[in-house]
Amino acid sequence: MPPASAHTGIDAPADIAIVGAGAAGLAAAFWAARTAPAARVTLLDGARTLGAKILVSGGGRCNVTNREVTERDFHGGSPRLVKRVLQAFPVAATRAWFGEMGVPLHEEALGKLFPATNRARTVLDALVTACRDAGVRIQPSSRVSAVDALDGATALGARFALVTPGGLLHARRLVLATGGLALPRSGSDGAGYAMATAFGHRLVPTTPALVPLVLGGHVHGALAGVSLPCRLRLETSRPPGARPTIVDGAFLWTHTGASGPAVLDVSRHWLRADLEGRDPALQASWLAGEPPGRVEEWLVAAAREHPRAALRTVLSHRLPASMADLVANGPAAAPMAVLRRDERRSILSRLTAWPLEVTGSRGYTHAEVTAGGIALDEIDTATMASRLEPALYLVGELLDVDGRLGGFNFQWAWSSGAVAGRAAARSLGR
Repeated sequence: MPPASAHTGIDAPADIAIVGAGAAGLAAAFWAARTAPAARVTLLDGARTLGAKILVSGGGRCNVTNREVTERDFHGGSPRLVKRVLQAFPVAATRAWFGEMGVPLHEEALGKLFPATNRARTVLDALVTACRDAGVRIQPSSRVSAVDALDGATALGARFALVTPGGLLHARRLVLATGGLALPRSGSDGAGYAMATAFGHRLVPTTPALVPLVLGGHVHGALAGVSLPCRLRLETSRPPGARPTIVDGAFLWTHTGASGPAVLDVSRHWLRADLEGRDPALQASWLAGEPPGRVEEWLVAAAREHPRAALRTVLSHRLPASMADLVANGPAAAPMAVLRRDERRSILSRLTAWPLEVTGSRGYTHAEVTAGGIALDEIDTATMASRLEPALYLVGELLDVDGRLGGFNFQWAWSSGAVAGRAAARSLGR
């Protein structure tokens, strides 16, 4: 190991070191410093410029949280454990905290809460300023390449030695907030998984989540850019009798396949099922889940009321024109009056159960979050401390918890970071 530098040596260990200055790391650092003002809190990040993921989130506006967040909005770890963390630092606390930092939030569709400025930069600047004002020492360009546990606490209480470009940083408490693998250009490289598993933690295999899906065939190429509401239905072969996953929302055809809120939300389910060999099959209803019987009644009524209207014309009343042509296919120009029963049933199937040939996803480069991670049941969710190394805390996307679209993953970051920061600070006195 490289020698300790003068300012990071064992003679002056950090009381609390936080690795990773994303949303969860910034929250942990702030609440640690707020809870123990005299503590030496050091926040390290490998990037020269902090908060890249915050800046690109929400189309550059940062969907800070949601009006209502419950354990039902998350996947991965036990809902009971997720609920415990969310209740310890709920949405109301998040809104109050951002208000205190001078960042009021406003509500948009589906309960999404954004900064009043509609600028993610506002969020990041407020977090960094709040941390510095609280006394946090922020060290960018300080990628931690390894973490070693010391054999017994030293005279000054140091439990860990962190290998950084400037030498060793010793710390009494350590918070890992390194994120997962999603959006690697933001600095997420999965390094925290190796650090956590070195302490004996179990890694739940990871996949991208909230990610565009890649489709086979050529249909999507001609429809790229077309958006419409839909209901997605995902079925799997195991376990027998498993209930399908249903997701409603907007669907966007792309040059590689499909995106849009509904696709992003269903992506983690398809990818997890594929990883586990459960043969996922995805289909779409282009009439947002309207029952097939009612759709058929509409087609029959249209044929009776507008017998001379072309099928594509009737369909275009409820679908974008290019989608109407695709669904109508062969008899697109045929008058409704001459449509045979088998042709009507074929159209009905295309409208309500269109099969989507998913071949994969666009990967971590285009994913908003990582599914999988360090097993949540190995964490004391009252404090976010490791059950294997009590002076170690794990937060945010590093853990096997991922939320749906709409600000839920940020709320998990704020909640888990706040719980860990406060608990680590309180533990110093003990």
